[in-house]
Amino acid sequence: MPDNKITTAVFPVAGRGTRFLPATKASPKEMLPIVDKPLIQYAVEEAIAAGAENLVFITGRAKRAIEDHFDSNHELERELDEAGKNDLLKAVQGIVPASATCIYIRQSAPLGLGHAVLCARRVVGDSPFYVHLADDLIDARVPCLKQMREVHERTGASVIGVQRVPADETEKYGVVAVDGFEQRVGRINRIVEKPKPADAPSNLGVVGRYLLSPAIFDMLESTGRGAGGEIQLTDAIAALLSKEQVNAYEFDGVRYDCGSKLGYLKATVDYALNHHSLGGNFADFLIDVADELSKTRKAGNQ
Repeated sequence: MPDNKITTAVFPVAGRGTRFLPATKASPKEMLPIVDKPLIQYAVEEAIAAGAENLVFITGRAKRAIEDHFDSNHELERELDEAGKNDLLKAVQGIVPASATCIYIRQSAPLGLGHAVLCARRVVGDSPFYVHLADDLIDARVPCLKQMREVHERTGASVIGVQRVPADETEKYGVVAVDGFEQRVGRINRIVEKPKPADAPSNLGVVGRYLLSPAIFDMLESTGRGAGGEIQLTDAIAALLSKEQVNAYEFDGVRYDCGSKLGYLKATVDYALNHHSLGGNFADFLIDVADELSKTRKAGNQ
């Protein structure tokens, strides 16, 4: 890699979010809130914690709300200031630090994750960069992308975030095989997109975190359309394996698949329980709900 400094994060946000219809008919799925912040804000905060300064959003139709969220709203700020709501004012003004630059690129057609990443080529240039999928919310003491940057600094190679998945769920993930595994890191020798359990090379499933060499762009340029008629990032990574080292990293943290309704609800509950002002009252509420559920189930079994 020509330059080891990582200052750019790419956020593919052009997806339609069909699993959350009708909520996502007019509002981006990335704007779904977890307690009081949208998913995309958690994503941006993680990237900034990992050193990103250039925030590149690959957008599509009906995604204007994302741009508005990260823009200034002087009228709202003035109203909060005049009302003396200083905590809320600080929260609104601190969504993106002044040192960060937001860049928006329209994906011309829904041609998949690989195509979305390729759209960022001119902005990224010849340096390694992050790709963050906001659907995958990861709660970690050290932000996941920051963990991956530390692995990259040790190895000089691309890094893909993975977690161990149940054998019967491999068809939901890209799955990797590695040459050994030491300190949660292994060199990838094979990657397969959504294999059937019998064909899966391991139980290491790829999640929505990537730290990629700029060489991936040449792979994407030459990658034909794969599954679903889309340009698959997995196929480009498979091609990259023959050119340079790519590592799998089993991150330290808890992942929530917020692209699914159940995963989204689990994240909402856990983040609410850990919220600085809501946690205690919300825990009391859940205890009451659990007690009522227990009584109802016991009555149903009698």
